[in-house]
Amino acid sequence: MSLVSEEFPDVVPYRAEEITIPADVTPERVPTHIVDYSEAEQTDEQLFQEISKANVICIVYSVNNKKSIEKVTSHWIPLITENTDKDSRVPLILVGNKSDLVEHSSMETILPIMNQYSEIETCVECSAKNLKNISELFYYAQKAVLHPTGPLYCPEKKDMKPLCVKALTRIFKVSDLDNDGILNDNELNFFQRTCFNTPLEPQALEDVKNVVRKNLSDGVCDNGLTLKGFLFLHTLFIQRGRHETTWTVLRRFGYDDDLELNQDYLFPPLKVPPGCTTELNHNAYLFLQSVFDKHDKDRDCALSPEELGDLFDVFPYMPWGPDVNNTVCTNDQGWITYQGYLSQWTLTTYLDVQRCLEYLGYLGYSIVAEQESHSQTDPLMAVCVTRDKKIDLQKKQTQRSVFRCNVFGDIGSGKSGFLQAFLGSNLMRQKNIREEHRSYYAISTTYVYGQEKYLLLHEVFPDFDYLSDADLACDIVCLVYDVSNPYSFEYCAKVFKQYFMDSKTPCMMIAAKSDLPEIKQMYGCSPLEFCRRHKMPPPQSFTCNTAAGPNRDIYTKLTTMAMYPHVSQADLKSSTFWLRASVGATVFAVLGFAMYRVLLKPR
Repeated sequence: MSLVSEEFPDVVPYRAEEITIPADVTPERVPTHIVDYSEAEQTDEQLFQEISKANVICIVYSVNNKKSIEKVTSHWIPLITENTDKDSRVPLILVGNKSDLVEHSSMETILPIMNQYSEIETCVECSAKNLKNISELFYYAQKAVLHPTGPLYCPEKKDMKPLCVKALTRIFKVSDLDNDGILNDNELNFFQRTCFNTPLEPQALEDVKNVVRKNLSDGVCDNGLTLKGFLFLHTLFIQRGRHETTWTVLRRFGYDDDLELNQDYLFPPLKVPPGCTTELNHNAYLFLQSVFDKHDKDRDCALSPEELGDLFDVFPYMPWGPDVNNTVCTNDQGWITYQGYLSQWTLTTYLDVQRCLEYLGYLGYSIVAEQESHSQTDPLMAVCVTRDKKIDLQKKQTQRSVFRCNVFGDIGSGKSGFLQAFLGSNLMRQKNIREEHRSYYAISTTYVYGQEKYLLLHEVFPDFDYLSDADLACDIVCLVYDVSNPYSFEYCAKVFKQYFMDSKTPCMMIAAKSDLPEIKQMYGCSPLEFCRRHKMPPPQSFTCNTAAGPNRDIYTKLTTMAMYPHVSQADLKSSTFWLRASVGATVFAVLGFAMYRVLLKPR
């Protein structure tokens, strides 16, 4: 009542009416409902209901009444504990009222209680009569909800809690744009603008570093802030009651009240209509390039296991297993190359766009992109949803960059070899792949008419009775048979007749293991005759048993057919059509790599 009327009431009722303080008159801009309780007027049941609704509870005792102080621990705290969920304890504020009646402070008695119960956020002495600390008390109550100490700091150890350290470490790594382990002035200003919308003045930057220098020998290095220094600053903010600074930082980087990354931050809802696919846009690729660049310490255009581990250090788990090294291009040591890295991101976006958005969230995509573009960046802006394939077919052109090829064939027909050959692995190299590290996907780039496109190969398990819609949905079908096995072609013919004969999806027959003697197929007609009857291109001879990397021409043909499904069979048979399509491929492959070397910023 003193808070609202700003004067001490002469007549005090047992219980004040419920009061709502509007947002615009509170420092934190949050509306606050204040609910009073009186034992004389209310039942225990009503009290328990109010406790369950409360975000914060103030336990008021009289500083001049010993019994009133004792009741805090003997009655009120146990009663509140019994009626609140153990995992979501409500913060408590101890309020010593009637401080105008005594000369001494009750703090000596209260501090041991504070240390005993971690849910007690703070204690404050006030006087409703002379209005001392009355508005402060309600400010502390608001702060206890919006900026609680509990999740951040352990008073007994006088240090930040592990979850808080983990979150701030990730924030440091995202802000360390060149990954040298130090936040230089540029990066400190990036961090400052991100969290507080304003850069620090040069003198203020120096002052911050000087505070750290005074207290920590290794908090500042090369005139930049180390991780130790960064964590020390936040410990200092919390110890000085400036929790809101640390909370502002945590919330800006996507953390919730439990110091977990927000579901809205990691999983923004994205609707993908039927017939549409998902791809990364240009800005997302630029961001991912910069992430690769900052972790490729030795500048060899590949990520060693240590560099990859460092890149994913901001994730709560390792997102790429050993199968990824057999899904994308790697170097001679089996490390994921720059090209392979971008391919894996493209694959994730295409197959599981929600997972891709989650991964971009861990890397801080929207935060970094926002600072670089100087405008708010929605994480969904990283993804482009393509138009319905039906419209592409009607208009006989497509804007897509990723094309899916499902590879069918009987067991032992050479499907896995066909996938691995796309990544440049010949038969010798494929023999080193462990069974548990096998992948049923392969993705890399091809060039069609000088345009870079991604071809995604998916090996479909040869279980004829259980082909799902996902197994059948693709841009082109590859039917692989083993020329040295007389019973291998029959499976391809069956799959084609049952699933693809009447579909608009173009199909290509692959005569695999062509280095082996060709044996007549035990089928009603030869593979060549079968293709002629069904207006397919003739079977394409293919082997991965080569001394060098296998020939990649077939993959350019597949991508071209996927891009131009309407092209007539006469065109597909013409060698000039294929020549026009693939002429840019070699030049672009060499140019692409050269361009990347040029674009690599020298450190």
